[in-house]
Amino acid sequence: MLLRAVERFFRVAEHRTTVRAEILGGATTFAAMAYIIVANPAILQFAGLPPGPSTVATILVAAAGSILMGLYANRPLAVAPYMGENAFLAFGLTALGIGWQQRLGAVFVAGVIFLLITMLRVRTWLAAAVSPGMKHSLAAGIGLFLAFLGLYQTGIVTSFTEGLPTPAAAVLPKPDVPVKIGNLRDPKVLLAVFGILVTGGLLCRGAKGAILLGMAATGAIGYAAGLGTAPAGVVALPFTGEYTLAPIAFQLDLAGVLRLSFLPILLTLVLMSFLDTLGTLIGVGTAGGMLDEKGNFPQLERPMLVDAAACVASAVVGTSTSGAYIESAAGVREGARTGLAAVTTGLLFAACLFFIPLVQPLQGLSYVYAPALVAVGVMMMAGLRNVPFDDPTEAIPAFVTLAMVAFTYSIANGLAAGLVVYPVLKIAAGRWRDLTAGSVVLGLSCLTYFVFGVPH
Repeated sequence: MLLRAVERFFRVAEHRTTVRAEILGGATTFAAMAYIIVANPAILQFAGLPPGPSTVATILVAAAGSILMGLYANRPLAVAPYMGENAFLAFGLTALGIGWQQRLGAVFVAGVIFLLITMLRVRTWLAAAVSPGMKHSLAAGIGLFLAFLGLYQTGIVTSFTEGLPTPAAAVLPKPDVPVKIGNLRDPKVLLAVFGILVTGGLLCRGAKGAILLGMAATGAIGYAAGLGTAPAGVVALPFTGEYTLAPIAFQLDLAGVLRLSFLPILLTLVLMSFLDTLGTLIGVGTAGGMLDEKGNFPQLERPMLVDAAACVASAVVGTSTSGAYIESAAGVREGARTGLAAVTTGLLFAACLFFIPLVQPLQGLSYVYAPALVAVGVMMMAGLRNVPFDDPTEAIPAFVTLAMVAFTYSIANGLAAGLVVYPVLKIAAGRWRDLTAGSVVLGLSCLTYFVFGVPH
């Protein structure tokens, strides 16, 4: 009875999937993005937010946002604090000498702006103005981004300065080649290579749950080899002791944000989050075949409303800008097509509230989760086949987007650069009739972001 009610509510049969596939996909998404439980508080600690409360806030937003996405938007999109935006708040604003309360205030104001323009359908209008070629190149760029993220986190690829004496690393000029191959004799690196090969082999065989099975096999071998850290504890009550939200919840400084000098910060947060969300929807939609014939995400306003609400809630509870997560593509590749997958991911995050001591060391095992990012990245490269490379006015913006996403380590920077170049080349080629009002608005907005914002 309950199973049938779930199937009807999420329209599982209509989306040609099963409850089992949805739960498996949601669990896979959780496994691929659960590192945020440790990574986000670690980054925000540099902005002055205490790690214990910040961990609880991170999990709370991920749980509530993902469940809301599933129930309201019925999409397999998990929600959590964005990587990139958290670094912008922690490091990009350091030179301005502002406290974390004002930084959270900026997140709140940006979230309210998102909410307003989404309710007015301005965000949907702007999203529809992105050309199909740009959307497909963005999906491929995100694939490269995920693959590079996975390779770097595992140590298969590492910084050029890795292994150099500290004084030498400090005085060396910028290297001609910023990254290099990692230490292939490191057991953890070898385990990551093993994880990529096992996951790839399972995908080649068409195995259901290939990514999750690859993670499980790699993790089991890692623990058996003594390469996992034992947790300091198992259970801890959230919202009490070192895990209380009191030090950061409702501590945002709005009065300090609503002044002219904060305009570049607000502009940056608005555009970064809009572009990150748009990029995620396109990337995940491409991975799951959810885009229409024009490359648009159906009923875009629903996931965007959830995204905006999550951003506002993030600032209130004390964490950075949140939204739909590109790692959702991992679950989509396992068959997730409905909001049941997002609800599954959210419930797993909610369970983590009571097992923070147990979860924390697990998220340090990059050799377990990072191969999944590489596998998803490979599959997302398929979007390039839909880019008209015989048309320079489409090919050049597509390449700029793809390259800037991968090489600046930012989805927002890549899409923004492509959106600036696109109308310029159309006008240069005398094809200004190809442009829409939305594409011009996006191009000018992104140009403003680069000129007056604080790109990160």
